[in-house]
Amino acid sequence: MTDPILQIKNLITEFDTDEGRVRAVDDVTFSVNAGETLGIVGESGCGKSVTAQSIMRLLPQPMGQIVGGQILFQGQDLVSLTLDQMHKIRGAKIGMVFQEPMTALNPVHTIGRQLAEVMLLHKKITKQEALRLSVEMLDKVGIPSPDIRMAEYPHQLSGGMRQRVVIAMALACQPQLLIADEPTTALDVTIQAQILELIAELQRDMGMAVILITHDLGVIAETSRDVVVMYAGKVAEKGTVTDVFDKPSHPYTRGLLASIPRLDTPPKAKLAIIPGMVPGLLDLPKGCRFENRCAFRTDECVQVQPPMESISASHELACLRWRELPAVDSRSGVTA
Repeated sequence: MTDPILQIKNLITEFDTDEGRVRAVDDVTFSVNAGETLGIVGESGCGKSVTAQSIMRLLPQPMGQIVGGQILFQGQDLVSLTLDQMHKIRGAKIGMVFQEPMTALNPVHTIGRQLAEVMLLHKKITKQEALRLSVEMLDKVGIPSPDIRMAEYPHQLSGGMRQRVVIAMALACQPQLLIADEPTTALDVTIQAQILELIAELQRDMGMAVILITHDLGVIAETSRDVVVMYAGKVAEKGTVTDVFDKPSHPYTRGLLASIPRLDTPPKAKLAIIPGMVPGLLDLPKGCRFENRCAFRTDECVQVQPPMESISASHELACLRWRELPAVDSRSGVTA
C-alpha cells in the first residue's frame, strides 16, 4: 500500500478574538491517498473550511494560528515551512477551489489575466505561452469560446462559468492535491452535477487526490472513497463511505443521514431534524460536544470527552455509547 499523499496528524488551529482564544480545529487526524477522494462533511461551524485553510496556510493573520499537530504533504510538514516556501506549493502542488467564486476572482482583472498569472508564478514560461495554456485550460473545464472568455471580467460570467474558471485556476499547474471547499454552493442542481462530474473527470485524467468539503452527504456518497464527519471542530466519525453510510455509529452521523429526503418518504411527512445548534466555540460543552443535542446522552457524556475508537480497521468514531445504540436502517441513519 502506498503512503498517503497528505496526512493530518492531531491538528489544532486557534483564533484570537475579542472574547478570547477559540479552538476551531481540535486534534483532527485523517489522510488521503493519491488519486482518491476524501469527503469532509458537517454543519456550518464544524471546522471544515478552517481545516482546509490550515492545510493551505491561508489562516487570517495574525489572529489564526496552527498551535499543534502536523500537516504532512508528500512527507513534508507544511506547518514548519516559511511563507515563501508555501508560495511554491500553493497552486503548483496543492490547488484549492474556494466556496464563493465571486470572492475568489478579482473583479477588476480579466479572466485571462488571472489565469495566466497563476501559470507565470509557478512555471518558467513566457506571457504568450501562459495565455495559450490558459485558453486550453478554459476549454478543458468546458467553457465555450475560451478565447473570447479570456477578455471578459468575472461579472460577465454566470455562476457556473465562474466556478469553472476557479477550477481552471486551481488546476492550471496540475497539482497533486485539489481541495474543493463547497464547490457547488449557490449553484442550481443541474450545474452542481456538471461541476462535480468535471472535478471527477479531471481527477481521472490527472491522477490527483481530492479533498471535497461539503454539507451534502449525497455528494459524498457519489464521489468519495473515504469520509470524515466533523462536529464543533473535532472528528466525530471517519472511515470508508461504505463503513460510515452502511454502519453509521455516531449519533451525529445518524442524525445527518436521517435528515436526507428518501424516495419512500410519504409526500406530506416531515423530514427528521437534529434538534438544537452547533455550540459556539467560546461555549463548548465540557464532555462530548454533541451531548446537548444527543438523544442517547448519559451523565458520563456530559462530563467526559470521548476518545477516538476503532470499530474496524477502516472505521473510527468518538462516542462513549456507540456499542449500546440501537441498530439503524442501512444508508438512512433511521433507527430500525
